[in-house]
Amino acid sequence: MNATRAAEHRGDAGRETRLAHVLDRGGFTLQPASRAASDAADWAMAQTPSGARLLVVPSAAGAGLLSDFDGERGEHGGTPFLVGPPTARNAAALRRHLPWLEPRPLPPGTSAGFGDRLGLATPGHVRALQAVGGSIAPVFAQQSIREMTRTARSPQAVIDDATWGSFEAGWQDGQGADADHLKTTADITACADAGFTMYTIDPGEHVSRGADTAAPGELRAAWDALPWDRLEDSPASMRGRLAGRAFDLGGESVQIDEGALVKAAVKYGRAVAHVTAMFRHLSAVRGGRPFDFEVSVDETDTPTTPAEHVFVASELRRLGVRWASLAPRLVGRFEKGVDYIGDPAAFDADMRVHAAIARALGPYKISLHSGSDKFSIYEAAARHTRGRIHVKTAGTSYLEALRAIAIVAPDLFRSVYVFALGRYEEDRASYHVSASLALAPDADGVPGGDCAALLEHFHVRQILHVTFGSVLTARHADGRPVFADAIRSTLQSHAEVYASCLERHFVRHLRPFASR
Repeated sequence: MNATRAAEHRGDAGRETRLAHVLDRGGFTLQPASRAASDAADWAMAQTPSGARLLVVPSAAGAGLLSDFDGERGEHGGTPFLVGPPTARNAAALRRHLPWLEPRPLPPGTSAGFGDRLGLATPGHVRALQAVGGSIAPVFAQQSIREMTRTARSPQAVIDDATWGSFEAGWQDGQGADADHLKTTADITACADAGFTMYTIDPGEHVSRGADTAAPGELRAAWDALPWDRLEDSPASMRGRLAGRAFDLGGESVQIDEGALVKAAVKYGRAVAHVTAMFRHLSAVRGGRPFDFEVSVDETDTPTTPAEHVFVASELRRLGVRWASLAPRLVGRFEKGVDYIGDPAAFDADMRVHAAIARALGPYKISLHSGSDKFSIYEAAARHTRGRIHVKTAGTSYLEALRAIAIVAPDLFRSVYVFALGRYEEDRASYHVSASLALAPDADGVPGGDCAALLEHFHVRQILHVTFGSVLTARHADGRPVFADAIRSTLQSHAEVYASCLERHFVRHLRPFASR
């Protein structure tokens, strides 16, 4: 053994001895995957009688770092240590000392967003990533302002929960953090302060929903009324720049005639101006620190045509916006919690052209929103994007939480389901879903052992998917949560069941993209 290897061996042995001394004290059950080592300390998560705790065992060189953390200090066998709760301050200190936990911009290849409405799903997400292999870059902290509001979580809580989950699971290969569907500059500032590194802008309120059906005269009037000052442009300049132009996509082209230009500008012009303002605000807030910027125009009633995609990308680039990914509204129906609804051949053709536009005018990623459970189109999406794709999931992890509940606590599941049935008609308003209460089974008629099978039912999945906020924030008259505490405590007590459900489910999502 050479001198370097011998020194490394002695260092590893020293770490083992320090950690063993503390564990020998008793009262700790180590979570093995969480073990990490740096020059300054050994780190781990452990179960204690008080719940999950951070365990820090400093080296001689790192004795001073314990002051960065809240917790109980102790000494055992001459070895100092700290046992700390999973607080925001401790999460921030942990990210400083273990840089792989700090969110960062994503690499240009395939990436996946793992929405987590309960803050408990990251260990299962990590297991799925490890199971499929490949080089998919994860975004563990991903939540929209709408979801944060409905679950009563803060941007900082979303970041911190992902920190603890990825630390517990031993993930050291980097991660992003996506502040999803941002609509205002105040949203951007709040999420930037929390440490998000990916910002998805939703300009849906600025997209003209009537442009596709407007008469020529109406389109012309709307064209004249565009915010040309905010677009830093004029009708004559835009027409001269884009009308009649053919964009070469490497094997095919997109032609923008006068009519297509007017319709694209009326439909998306105000959205382009809004996205530009949001980008400039974010750039100022970040102060030179890198970030990923995503443009989302998917939450509209009609698909984004190739000419409209070219218009949006060309105009954003002219205005100095730099983006990593763009989510067009693709053909078919991308409803929550269920597979793609539509003609797979039509999706294949549509994705082929949009992916070609992204390569020609970027390159940037195509972002697949409402991407969970769309198993029938994953292969085509992966093939056409050639590894430049971001797959965004959200509520499907909550459904897997309810699956775990159905397995281990069927009575609790039934109570949640009955409550969701009563909330569905109101809660569905802001989501693309088509489930019908008339077609949903009666929970009372389902044996306890069969409750989990309800998670395979189209209508049940959508009803549960969109009522998450009402379920998690419901209160008794005295203010106590109706379901939230019971759901979280059950999942924490049966963490292996939940992680296994997530791993199985997400392997199906990730495998088609893992080798691209």
